[in-house]
Amino acid sequence: MENDPEREPERRRMVASQIRGRGVRDPRVLEAMEKVPRHLFVPEALRAGAYADEPLPIGEGQTISQPYIVAYMTEQLGLRGGEKVLEVGTGSGYQTAILAEIAGEVFTVELVEALSLRAREILGALGYANIRFRVGDGAKGWREEAPFDAIMVTAAAAAVPRTLEDQLGRSGVMVVPVGTDFQELLLVRKGPRGPLRKRLLAVRFVPLVEPGEDPEKGRST
Repeated sequence: MENDPEREPERRRMVASQIRGRGVRDPRVLEAMEKVPRHLFVPEALRAGAYADEPLPIGEGQTISQPYIVAYMTEQLGLRGGEKVLEVGTGSGYQTAILAEIAGEVFTVELVEALSLRAREILGALGYANIRFRVGDGAKGWREEAPFDAIMVTAAAAAVPRTLEDQLGRSGVMVVPVGTDFQELLLVRKGPRGPLRKRLLAVRFVPLVEPGEDPEKGRST
């Protein structure tokens, strides 16, 4: 899959204005956001606006998230390289690529098979070899590969999923949107006396889809 070099200036402007300009400072995150070709993760008809400050539809009732939110959530994980990361909600695969640029291994779970297959094709064509894919209920995590150093959830759960908390390793961190009518992004950190939770900011994510539900209610990533 060819990455159009003519779009590199757009990515640099996106990072400068939308991401660095809003306070994201982690150099690993900034480098990843400048490198990953976001336009390849959106439908061809929408690629002209791939670097705009907004989410875009990707089919199956889902969207690719606003670039700033992708960068902000990634920064909150505090990745330094070499980590084992679980992503709940593969979606377009864009967030997956950002994580794979920094972490050692990424395990990504997607309920909608068509999205998972499409993301796998794009990420494979871009040369990512440190990503493993699963189709299924992301709220259950990936128990046989636990513990994880970090977990990112890209859809709003009614409450912090206990199953995912249990799959965090010692000092592991999770970023998860929680709530129904009002949602907030939480940072969950595993501690010796149990998980510690920190409120980050108000957000608006679509609900975490359960098996058997309409995927039109699904996530954005």
